[in-house]
Amino acid sequence: MFSQQHLPLLESARLGDTQALDSLLRVCQPDIRRYAQRRCLLSDVDDAVQETLLILSRKVHSLRVAAAFSGWLIKLVQRECRKLGRVTINYDPYDEEKVEQWLSARPTDAIRLDLVSALESLPEHYRDIILLRDFEELSIKEIAASLGLTPAAAKSRLHRARELTHEYILA
Repeated sequence: MFSQQHLPLLESARLGDTQALDSLLRVCQPDIRRYAQRRCLLSDVDDAVQETLLILSRKVHSLRVAAAFSGWLIKLVQRECRKLGRVTINYDPYDEEKVEQWLSARPTDAIRLDLVSALESLPEHYRDIILLRDFEELSIKEIAASLGLTPAAAKSRLHRARELTHEYILA
């Protein structure tokens, strides 16, 4: 989403350079729009992009680690899409009741195929951690030791892997 070549622009915007902020917003807008088109209801895309850009302009100075910028930006878009969706038609892609309805309306074989496709779509390091935790039923400590990670890093990776799987299946 956000390349290394834009890091000086991000740093200048964080330090209060208004021209850098303007350039940063222009650089990020296409990526924000692309992501919003995948995550939002069609009628909410423009609003989500606008709200995300507004939040970015107001809060960029509070970002402490430049490497976290892309993830932070994605979270902003996700949050705005969810907020706008809830307002528009009371829609929330992570509503557990809707997940249950989706599961109950699908044949078991279709769910299995969707799950396999979702797992295959994951990068290997995410797929491995889901397989270790949910299929081999290893503890976080065991997974961390097996992958050479700290337990906190293993938890974080597992959370992200599950989130990506969830997004794939419910998209």
